[in-house]
Amino acid sequence: MDVVKIAYKPVGLLLSAATGAAAGAVTKRVWRAASGDSAPPKATEQGRSWSEVLAAAALHGAVFALAKAAVDRAGATAVQRLTGTWPT
Repeated sequence: MDVVKIAYKPVGLLLSAATGAAAGAVTKRVWRAASGDSAPPKATEQGRSWSEVLAAAALHGAVFALAKAAVDRAGATAVQRLTGTWPT
């Protein structure tokens, strides 16, 4: 395995963790703007409908997937610019 690919792994893990935290914050803001509730419902919250819980999960999944793809792509592009090698 190439040194650049090995060195990129911990960076990718850190970026993924930061992306997850940012996606959670964005999801809360979007949910608040759309529903007026302070936070999206959790699947185990009693008194929340199936449609609310599934909509919140779909929103979170979409936001996370978009953010992760953008961060992963930007990170890989930056590594290629710096080293001339695609990291994955």
